[in-house]
Amino acid sequence: MLLVTYSIDGGARRVGVQRDNEVFETTAESMLHSGTETGARHPLSAVTLHAPLRPGKIIGIGLNYTEHVAESARTLDTDKELPQRPVLFSKPATAVVGPEEPILHNGDMTQQLDWECELAVVIGRTARRVRAEDALSYVFGYSVMNDISARDQRRSGQWFFSKGQDSYAPFGPAIRTADEVPDPQRLDLGLKVNGEVKQKGNTAHMLFSVATLIADISSGMTLEPGDVIATGSPQGVGAAQTPPQFLTPGDVVEATIEGIGTLRNPVVDAR
Repeated sequence: MLLVTYSIDGGARRVGVQRDNEVFETTAESMLHSGTETGARHPLSAVTLHAPLRPGKIIGIGLNYTEHVAESARTLDTDKELPQRPVLFSKPATAVVGPEEPILHNGDMTQQLDWECELAVVIGRTARRVRAEDALSYVFGYSVMNDISARDQRRSGQWFFSKGQDSYAPFGPAIRTADEVPDPQRLDLGLKVNGEVKQKGNTAHMLFSVATLIADISSGMTLEPGDVIATGSPQGVGAAQTPPQFLTPGDVVEATIEGIGTLRNPVVDAR
């Protein structure tokens, strides 16, 4: 199933199942237990999509694609050696915005606003000290996250403020349930800015698989239903372009993952 959160004409947010160009109303209980539609259906063009959920916590993974490790070492002063364990950071839930919602560009704070298309893993049940071979059974589904980063707001090597500001976690447009993703390590993903391809990759090139990430994180941190793991970015971030390219007001960013959809967000001036 492709699950969405939507509203109509500014009304209350509802849960729905997207099928082609229609959204079928359902309830959270029906969605979780039977996946059936319980109410009206609406043309997709008549609804406003929102972030699929508000995560309890967002755990980001840094440097999880070989080519991105190389480009980051060249342009962002990170270690050129491949990580031996997953590199973890966090984003607050207040950073989340949904499809078509603006990415805020405050020129007084950053001149290096960057993009990163990432597979988002939505946890479906409590995971504590999970073995890698069992880890995928704890996944509810998969979505798209754009790990927006103010590269010039890193503080003594720490990424939280650089990556955690308001609007720095575009999320959506939907969640593809795990039963329809037989192998999360075989998904094409990519990103465009103003229609120009900037990133193109496949989750097969992750250094640490989804299962390995869940096992590693849950070894010391309980993962709860609704938590999201943003699994890292392939090569092609703005800082690595020649010359470097960063987001500015008026830009439109589109992050796409095979079988899930395209997450589109405009960049607006927030000063």
